[in-house]
Amino acid sequence: MVQFEANFDGLVGPTHNYAGLSYGNVASQSNAQDVSSPKEAAKQGLKKMKALTDLGLVQGVLAPQERPDIHTLRRLGFTGTDAQVLEKAFREDPVLLAACCSASSMWTANAATVSPSADTADGRIHFTPANLTNKFHRSIEHEVTGRILGRVFADERYFRHHQALPTNDYFGDEGAANHTRLCADYGQAGVELFVYGRSAFDLSAPAPRRYPARQTLEASRAVARLHELDNDSAIFIQQNPEVIDQGVFHNDVIAVGNQNVLFYHQEAFLNTAAALEEIRRKLPATELHFIEVPTHEVPVLDAVKSYLFNTQIVTLKPGHMAIIAPSECAETPSVKAYLDRLLTLNTPIREVHYMDVKQSMRNGGGPACLRLRVAMTATEQAAANQACLMNDTLFGRLNQWVDRHYRDTLSLNDLRDPALLQESRSALDELTQILQLGSVYPFQR
Repeated sequence: MVQFEANFDGLVGPTHNYAGLSYGNVASQSNAQDVSSPKEAAKQGLKKMKALTDLGLVQGVLAPQERPDIHTLRRLGFTGTDAQVLEKAFREDPVLLAACCSASSMWTANAATVSPSADTADGRIHFTPANLTNKFHRSIEHEVTGRILGRVFADERYFRHHQALPTNDYFGDEGAANHTRLCADYGQAGVELFVYGRSAFDLSAPAPRRYPARQTLEASRAVARLHELDNDSAIFIQQNPEVIDQGVFHNDVIAVGNQNVLFYHQEAFLNTAAALEEIRRKLPATELHFIEVPTHEVPVLDAVKSYLFNTQIVTLKPGHMAIIAPSECAETPSVKAYLDRLLTLNTPIREVHYMDVKQSMRNGGGPACLRLRVAMTATEQAAANQACLMNDTLFGRLNQWVDRHYRDTLSLNDLRDPALLQESRSALDELTQILQLGSVYPFQR
């Protein structure tokens, strides 16, 4: 049976802007108020998807959310026509309007947690949308996210969908950004690493002091239960609170794994030795490569600035992996020197491909933020929505779609423009036809 890992990237939405909404995300806050380019951002994302397809990988596309989110603004008391709702929100609470216009669903590493069929008790791929309760602008995504995932992976013989966890701080869930999987081969049972920032119920446990820990232990355990993972399939690791306070808001900013490789910073985890020993114990027959990046070679701040660990590690052929890195990694001397040295080491990582995703990076999301990983078999792929899989035809069609509907520039003042709402809805209505999703958005229902 053919097994592989597909990457489903989020399309950048028409309202991509820099509002600096993500406290704890240094890049998001430092570029707040800047003018963005939705068209450039969408095209950079599409180029990355096409590049991975050209490398021989299975690449999918996930649709963005409907933004501006008029439905949420009305729930919060703004009344009148859509145009009046936007204007009132801009005058009374411009930060709230920006939150309801965020294109943050582009970072589909936060869309959901996915467990492949090789790990689950019922032999199906499980999906749980992340509730993203720590940030309001993201907490309003999970209902539509679940609907989109349900249309992309609809066949109940192969796919099982769960509701998001209860939306409160005790079960704060940030999805696959705090989850990775190690295995000998994608189709073989592996171990799933759930990395959490704090324990919600144990107030005496270590926790960051400056920035919030967005993922709780309780949420990670709940997702593992929903996905029917047994004790040998799940490992719970605490992220180092000190690196959270340095801007490492998700584990995928400080560590990334693929098959038998775990690539992580020296300061990533709270109890590294114990975590690695548990991985060895639960994958005894697998030749594991633990690649630890020392602080003296790459300081945490350089790792955060360059997003060294928010890279994708992909398998191009058995035993031969490549890192998909943002161009910022090549522009940061300590990181570029380390990656050059990494290629000389005896590990499965043999190549580094640098890609320009600067529009996303300036808002705090690198290549790994932009994708949701789905390990699957050829049979499971055939059961998925084929219209959402990248190829030359879809790449050309989506670029033309962006050219028709996206603005070259967008400022925060533009979010009040009722024409932007109509442009966005028109774009999304056409997109659901291209991707054969049906009526997934509130304005279509």
